[in-house]
Amino acid sequence: MPLCYLAAAALLLLGTAVAPCGAQVVVTIEEACRMAASGGAGGVSYDHCVASLASDARSRDAADLHHLAALATRIAVEHAAATEAKIEDLGEVEESPHARARLHHCLDLYNAAADVLRDALDNLHARVYGKASQQLAAALGAAESCEDVWKGEEHVPVAAHDREYGRMALVALGLTSGIA
Repeated sequence: MPLCYLAAAALLLLGTAVAPCGAQVVVTIEEACRMAASGGAGGVSYDHCVASLASDARSRDAADLHHLAALATRIAVEHAAATEAKIEDLGEVEESPHARARLHHCLDLYNAAADVLRDALDNLHARVYGKASQQLAAALGAAESCEDVWKGEEHVPVAAHDREYGRMALVALGLTSGIA
């Protein structure tokens, strides 16, 4: 067996996706999510990771950890954009100036998070995994910070969006950390 394949097999067992010969190690969604859930990112739900990636048609073209991490990051960008749209819609009909100010603050947080996620995606494409991991970790704070704005209120109007965004951003971080 050529040394390249032995090294690739060893790297797969260690949870790394890049083989030393330049070849990508093929990884299933389940294997990638298992690595992310047991990795250093903490809090990655294996079931959510598998369900989110497997339900996206683009995952058929993602056969290695690099492409799955990029896909998870794209999905997180899409969740951030959907949350921005939801917040904008809520802000247009909200009558309370205090609630509108809270929504505006959340909108600013998600605008910034979407920008950071896009930068992380650029770094993933360039295979600068350490920087991408740092950016993904920074983008995680949007959901929690938005929730903090609503502390003490009975109803958080974007709670479901915050939760889904946070979970997907964490999956992207977990997968990217498995490469870095």
